[in-house]
Amino acid sequence: MKRIWVWIMALLLVGNTLHLVAQSCDRIRVQGKYDRQHISLILMDWAFMHRTAHLDFDYDETEITGRYFTGRIPLVSLGEGLTLLLQDTDLGFRITEDCHVEISRALRTAAAIPEVSTATPVRSDFTLKGIVRDKVTGETLPYARLVLPAAQLGTTTNVDGYFTLYHVPSDTLLLQVSYLGYRTLRFRLRPELDMEELTLELETAERTLTTVVIEAEKEDQLIKAATGVSKISLNPATIAVLPSLGEKDIFRSLQLLPGVSGSSDNSSGLYVRGGTPDQNLVVFDGFTVYHVDHLFGYFSAFNPVAVKDVQMYKGGFDPKYGGRLSSVLELTGKDGNRENFNIGAGISLLAVSGYLESPFAKGKGSVMVAGRRSFQSGFYNSIFDKFVQEPTGPGGGPGGGGGPFSQVQTQPNTFFYDLNAKLTYRPSQRDILALSFYNGEDNLDNSRNLDQSQLQGPFGGGSGGETPEFRSETTDLTRWGNWGASARWSRRWSQAFYSNAIASFSNYYNLRDRSNYTYFKLNEEEREINQGYAEDNRVLDYSLRWDNEWKVTDKLQLDFGLNSTYNDIDYSYIQNDTITVLERHNQGLQSALYVQGQYLFSDKLVLKGGLRATHYGVTDQVYWEPRASFSFQLTPRLRLKGAWGHYHQFATRVLREDIQQGSREFWVLADGDVNPVAASQHYIFGGSYETRGWLFDVEAYYKPMQGISEYTSRFTYSFRPGTEPTVSYEEQFYQGTGLSRGIEFLIQKKIGQYVGWLGYTLSRVEHEYEVFGDEPFAAAHDQTHEIKLVNSYTWRQWTFSGNFIYATGKPYTRPNGYYTLTLPGGNEQSFLSISDKNAYRRPDYHRIDLSATYRLNLGVGKADVGLSIFNLYNRKNVWYYEYDVVDSELVETQVLLQKFTPSVFFNWSLR
Repeated sequence: MKRIWVWIMALLLVGNTLHLVAQSCDRIRVQGKYDRQHISLILMDWAFMHRTAHLDFDYDETEITGRYFTGRIPLVSLGEGLTLLLQDTDLGFRITEDCHVEISRALRTAAAIPEVSTATPVRSDFTLKGIVRDKVTGETLPYARLVLPAAQLGTTTNVDGYFTLYHVPSDTLLLQVSYLGYRTLRFRLRPELDMEELTLELETAERTLTTVVIEAEKEDQLIKAATGVSKISLNPATIAVLPSLGEKDIFRSLQLLPGVSGSSDNSSGLYVRGGTPDQNLVVFDGFTVYHVDHLFGYFSAFNPVAVKDVQMYKGGFDPKYGGRLSSVLELTGKDGNRENFNIGAGISLLAVSGYLESPFAKGKGSVMVAGRRSFQSGFYNSIFDKFVQEPTGPGGGPGGGGGPFSQVQTQPNTFFYDLNAKLTYRPSQRDILALSFYNGEDNLDNSRNLDQSQLQGPFGGGSGGETPEFRSETTDLTRWGNWGASARWSRRWSQAFYSNAIASFSNYYNLRDRSNYTYFKLNEEEREINQGYAEDNRVLDYSLRWDNEWKVTDKLQLDFGLNSTYNDIDYSYIQNDTITVLERHNQGLQSALYVQGQYLFSDKLVLKGGLRATHYGVTDQVYWEPRASFSFQLTPRLRLKGAWGHYHQFATRVLREDIQQGSREFWVLADGDVNPVAASQHYIFGGSYETRGWLFDVEAYYKPMQGISEYTSRFTYSFRPGTEPTVSYEEQFYQGTGLSRGIEFLIQKKIGQYVGWLGYTLSRVEHEYEVFGDEPFAAAHDQTHEIKLVNSYTWRQWTFSGNFIYATGKPYTRPNGYYTLTLPGGNEQSFLSISDKNAYRRPDYHRIDLSATYRLNLGVGKADVGLSIFNLYNRKNVWYYEYDVVDSELVETQVLLQKFTPSVFFNWSLR
């Protein structure tokens, strides 16, 4: 434990030291008397005098050529000195926190925006509406924030970048527009502008090597919190600097947030506030994604290059969303560049990727295509081997070496890929048509054929007796993935009414076919053995939805809509081609309508209240889901917030408990009997204190759950003298309840060269199943304490990042011993004696990750190259345990998570 805190203090010390160095720029003083001295020489002189503070200047030589200064600069601050030095030029400047000074004409233009307008107002009490988009690509920016500071008015763009701001008191006010990953725009309204169709363009916060255009402050923060109850915003471009395990990953970045478990190297699924990954509604461009993993869970199935915006609701989400118990993750795909053709490519130790985007129809339309495919490098295989290694213990069991088959090695054929495509067309200023497509898949062919010539040991031949004849043919094929597509029509009917209609399709599949034929002959005795199993899980989703926003007044907004989803879910598990262990075929229709009102009281109190009603065809019942939330601005910096609501889930992923080799999961549809409709309630209360540079946020939650299911085979067999074992597989589904409660803390430094956050979660997740006893037990994903420290420091073209994660160990069930029974046929079989449910805990989890990224101009485009180190000090974190009976002993084998893993990457784009 001491070692852990040493690392925490070291990272904090590095961050604070960098911050103190940055603050030292405020103490720099300059002076001098010059007679027609070239400005570049003056700057060089100042940099030399203050070299210990690492003062340096960045400018374009062509902009500063032929510029001289004559006069005296008294002993003043660096900023005042630069103002005097450049006052008769068209150049402006910006001083960053690491004593790096940027000088350009563009900065003079930005700095010239006056705080007070000299124009005479023409309009008052009018409505301002328009759109916010990327200045270079023309991409619309959803959920951007617009504020009129002088009037204390503000609003947010919708999913298509449109905004409406009521009761603007003057057409000469200063408007501020901010969006995560972009520079904040300070825009002066002018009487001659069209206030009905105002287009506001933002520039990315990405640094270039020559002239840097800055409108105002830079949105450096990696995430954006405190914008709503339990809501987090994330821009995929901003998280590219964080350490990764081979590939940049949106879901891995979300795991660094408080309230989201970050101690599962082997799963990119999100465990949010005591919920399981299937309890998260994941929506990409309007279609539901049921499985989010590549490579057995090490990476998420979403390519960050194809994603524009991510909105996460950790709880208390609006009636617009339904069908899940825990959280909502809404991803918006990129539309494509509306201004210019653009291409890009990247490579890492794991995969190659590329994308293409282009405008068409004179900028009314755009298309974007992005693809990624893995290749079987040593890095890929090191991760893959954890999931497919064959037993290597005595007699073929785990826990040792030296078995007769232990030296046989095969090289499986495996890869994953994903493909995104999106076409967007704007036939008018009011309409948007979009088609979005996604396909991601993992393939594994681990088939092999063996004979005695490939073996060493007793079956490889030897002296004495007849040489045995041996032949083994194994078919082992696994394929899983997602298809998804959506067609969307959005229309802005007026400045107050907006509609969004979506038709979508989604298909998740997970197929495993493993069979083995073995032939053995020795001394005229022949034996043939056929064994294997097939597992098939398919989820089809056909959905229609219609969402509406109606701004009735400047204080009241109504959201309402309809949603209909038809699910067709199949699951089968068959052994030896004859024994159907489990087979389920379910279809069901969910039809929902919702309404929500949002009202603003006295510019400080925002109340939301709404209702969602869902008719579920399988049970022929209506499920009512009332929901409410509030936000109260106690002071300009202090805000209180809270939420309450009811939630139901109809399609669930059930845990199939496997003590010996690790548990598995499969999707089923609730039938109201064996698998009930799951339900939960959310109770959330918190507050935040926010300044320009810092955020302090805390939220407490209490979440009871009913109708959760689990599948276990530990109670399968029952024996009676003279009879065969009886199995009732359907009865192995067990129903239970759960309770998740906790409190989350977040301290975030939002802007500057050094940004990051410290998060802490104290929580408890308990489940209660009558079959496992009368008392509640800790859920398999329960973790009492979790600490996350995320750091990012930018210095010129470099960005250095580091993460630290610590979590208490997760619970697990283990055998206490074993016993042997003689089956009716005379054969003996060993059975494990199982402990109480989740009665033990794994060791505490912790690790440190580091990364460095360098940005450069390369040819006609731009590029970045980087190094990332996962698990810096090679902590042996336990994934799960395997058990087997070997030579009359119960052997436990630790299966470990990822060890120390360095990786490199390179990305290039034309624009």
